[in-house]
Amino acid sequence: MSWLTVQNLDKVYKEESVIDQLSFSINQGIKLGIVGETGASKTTLLKIIAGLLQADGGQVLLDGVKVNGPEDQLLPGHPAIGYVSQHFELRNNYRVEEELEMASNIDDQKAAYIFSICRIDHLLKRKTTELSGGERQRIVLAKTLVKNPSLLLLDEPFSNLDPAHKNQMKGVLNELATNLSLTMVLVSHDGSDLLSWADSLLVLHRGKIVQFGSPAELYLNPANPYVAGLLGPFNQIEETDSALLKQLFLNYIPVKFPLIVRPEKLVLSAQKNKGIVGTIHQSFFMGGFWLVEVVVFEKIICVQALNSPWAPGTPVWVSSIEPV
Repeated sequence: MSWLTVQNLDKVYKEESVIDQLSFSINQGIKLGIVGETGASKTTLLKIIAGLLQADGGQVLLDGVKVNGPEDQLLPGHPAIGYVSQHFELRNNYRVEEELEMASNIDDQKAAYIFSICRIDHLLKRKTTELSGGERQRIVLAKTLVKNPSLLLLDEPFSNLDPAHKNQMKGVLNELATNLSLTMVLVSHDGSDLLSWADSLLVLHRGKIVQFGSPAELYLNPANPYVAGLLGPFNQIEETDSALLKQLFLNYIPVKFPLIVRPEKLVLSAQKNKGIVGTIHQSFFMGGFWLVEVVVFEKIICVQALNSPWAPGTPVWVSSIEPV
């Protein structure tokens, strides 16, 4: 039996269905990423799981026991579920240690361990008004953890962070999952943030599950262009692109259209080879590689390359390295 089970959830807002017969389950200890565009009802789903928002149908089970909504009990929320919103709420005019002490349900030794993992040991004497955004976020996370939850829900924890603090937060969450045996559910509008973090990914679109599986499965075999676009750059090959397909993707036929091809599955060459000729449109430096747009049969194809020595208009050859 799964540890967290979501069964046939429905939620209606202003006569519009925002969650529609949504069901999934995960085992204890899993890191689940939920990704979707703005308006996909990610936060709504998270709040229902936390017991902070009433569902209009279906139920959430934690270890076989129903999670009550706010209409079912006096105080909303579940004692074993910690919810971290994207707003990082802390009271003003308190020291960090006071804020944490008032929330704590654990002994000082375990609390100190959590402060260490969250990288906030040096912030305990500060006032809550003297913190950066990244510091506030880690303190709110620690404040949730000292309540001793077994399920941690995080709403867009990376959205307001620069790359350095984003990587730091990912490291914190990985340590927490490993050392505290936490089950985590994290929502984001940027699927690339979750590829290296999550054990499983669930893609939402307008309150419905589009695809659910491992990050590798969803990246390499997306169910449709919507899923593909949430996880990174891609090329979309349509059935009408017959001339292109016959030459560049012979090994892929028959295929299900649209065919999704990631830029790293293609190779550029300045010399004529088994591929097809195109012309450079433009190039974008991405740090460790370039994304190069090539016009082939009047269609722009995006190719990943280690360097981009070609000027716009230069003829090049595009080939496929392996079936997608």
